[in-house]
Amino acid sequence: MEATTIVSPFVEGTKLQYAWDSTSLTWLKECPRKYQYSMIDGYQSKMKSIDLDFGSAYHSGIELYEHCRQAGDDHDTALSEVVLAALRSTRTWTNDDPNKNRETLLRSLIWYLEEFHEDNAKTLVLANGRPAVELSFKMQLDFGPEIGPNYILCGHIDRLVEFIGQRYVLDHKTTKNTLSPAYFSGFEPNNQMTLYTFASKVVFATLVKGVIIDAAQIAVGFTRFERGVTLRTEGQLEEWLNDLKSLLRRNEEYVAVNYWPMNDTSCRICQFKKICSKDPKVRQMFLDADFERRQWNPLIPR
Repeated sequence: MEATTIVSPFVEGTKLQYAWDSTSLTWLKECPRKYQYSMIDGYQSKMKSIDLDFGSAYHSGIELYEHCRQAGDDHDTALSEVVLAALRSTRTWTNDDPNKNRETLLRSLIWYLEEFHEDNAKTLVLANGRPAVELSFKMQLDFGPEIGPNYILCGHIDRLVEFIGQRYVLDHKTTKNTLSPAYFSGFEPNNQMTLYTFASKVVFATLVKGVIIDAAQIAVGFTRFERGVTLRTEGQLEEWLNDLKSLLRRNEEYVAVNYWPMNDTSCRICQFKKICSKDPKVRQMFLDADFERRQWNPLIPR
């Protein structure tokens, strides 16, 4: 078997990132120093995130269901396949999180698929006959740095659907927070949702109105679902792209001087807050003690 070559998201021999996704863009938008620690230096928490594991398993279950239904399975058969796959993939889970654990994952998948298996939001079918679920994309922009290729936007879309005569991206979210208008207002504006809308129009040649957000509130004794919609106009997409160009030009300046400044107005909920509160002379020692290096690479598809 041939080894898979992993391509770096940085221009060779530099700290200049040319391939971006919503995660790395959000780091840079929140705080250049956070971006440096997370993306350039590759510092990640030593603690394994149950939120990431739970979200990944939840998404995988819904993807499997869509593939089973497209292959001709009825609802009950497809649901059984999802449950069996979830049991297999989580057999080594040992976390004691009261909200997000093996039991609440199975409950959430079953309840979601039972509630939405006759959904008015119908998954689109691609030209190859496969359902439009779990779609990784890469799109090259028409501008770039002076060195290296043009910038590339990367990402992963949960589903493309048709809903009441319009097409949308459908994104699944799992949260411990109460689902309310305030929760959904957090997606307007939102870097990830705008990127998904923009990319869908360009990469998949689909005129989408925006993103449908299917949120699942994961509690100890229940899972509650609610659907929200966030729309994007052509003017908003154009503005986001102009802002992106400005942001990446600023990053080129940071690269040129090898310095990413701290935005101390974003420290309140940042995982590096304790690091940045230290004297600069001792920060490296605390970084090495409290974090490990795992490089985030937007070019690796899920």
